[in-house]
Amino acid sequence: MDIEHVRSRFIKHFDGSTGTIYASPGRINLIGEHTDYNGGFVFPGAIDKGIMAEIKPNGKRKVRAYSIDMKDYVEFGLNEEDAPRTSWARYIFGVCREIIKRGGEVEGFNTAFAGDVPLGAGMSSSAALESTFAFALNDLYGLGIDRFELARIGQATEHNYCGVKCGIMDQFASIFGKQGNLIRLDCRSLEYEYFPFDPQGYKVVLLDTVVKHELASSAYNERRESCERVARRLNAEFLRDVTFEQLESIRSEIGEDDYKRAEYVIGEKQRVLDVCDALVQGDYETVGRKMYETHHGMSKLYEVSCEELDFLNDLAMECGVTGSRVMGGGFGGCTINLVKDELYDAFILKAREAYREKFGRSPKVYDVVISDGSRKVSD
Repeated sequence: MDIEHVRSRFIKHFDGSTGTIYASPGRINLIGEHTDYNGGFVFPGAIDKGIMAEIKPNGKRKVRAYSIDMKDYVEFGLNEEDAPRTSWARYIFGVCREIIKRGGEVEGFNTAFAGDVPLGAGMSSSAALESTFAFALNDLYGLGIDRFELARIGQATEHNYCGVKCGIMDQFASIFGKQGNLIRLDCRSLEYEYFPFDPQGYKVVLLDTVVKHELASSAYNERRESCERVARRLNAEFLRDVTFEQLESIRSEIGEDDYKRAEYVIGEKQRVLDVCDALVQGDYETVGRKMYETHHGMSKLYEVSCEELDFLNDLAMECGVTGSRVMGGGFGGCTINLVKDELYDAFILKAREAYREKFGRSPKVYDVVISDGSRKVSD
């Protein structure tokens, strides 16, 4: 992200003045997919791609926002009835409203922002946008909101203004990210622990399918409802509290789809813990094996993969890649791959050639650098 690029656009659109620049990252998740809203464990890390925004209070009750990437300008007020129709602006509006609902004093401001998180690639550009503005407004107005509540504000924005009933992971990783570390988060208790992540002899690389199938949002909400039905049937607060034995005991009473969804989530909870243990031991072969198990579960049980993702996962296995899986909500986006250094170049070349031959286009390639979370960049 380029500070000068953002500043120059802010100056151009807002009468030559300057404000304060803030940034928040997107994220990867090594393992632990669709477990956050089930009260389970996730294992994300912030990355060196994100959203950067310049912000300056304007003394009015109106937000004047310019999306540099979209070349789009929107104004909106701060009352509930002022909600903008433009989708990207609803994220900023939602953050303002969620802070106001919690008693925070937010005034109008001018802002210009840009990002280098690839849209639709499963690296959570929306959480980066929410986290940037939650962190910035908290700092600018001296609101004293703690980082956990900033993450909840981003999550509530998704729920109440953007129509996605997401868990807490994306916003948490964006706010709490720490360079060179992954974070194991218990999504029920919100206890977390940093794990140093510097896989010597390996690279982490994302392969972007460059597709995002339309059913992603509705199917995401359907999967969540399926999990909640099973938990209620067993009088559990979250599916993370359910054992395989308990699930089996009600198999004949629930739909097959609900059974498969729950089977995946229960298995994924344990895989996160197994991967954390393996990392402590430097056992990347186990880490990789668990990643492949997760992909199989997401494809065959949770059914949130797609032909393109399965193709890249199969290709990774054929090329001897240590671990590979779909990352994010599914139905497109990226695979995350743990690749030995000596196999990296051949794998990327093969993936580009085979994918282009099959689908008529090349996957995008993103090397991963684990970075810091939300921060002030410049006064």
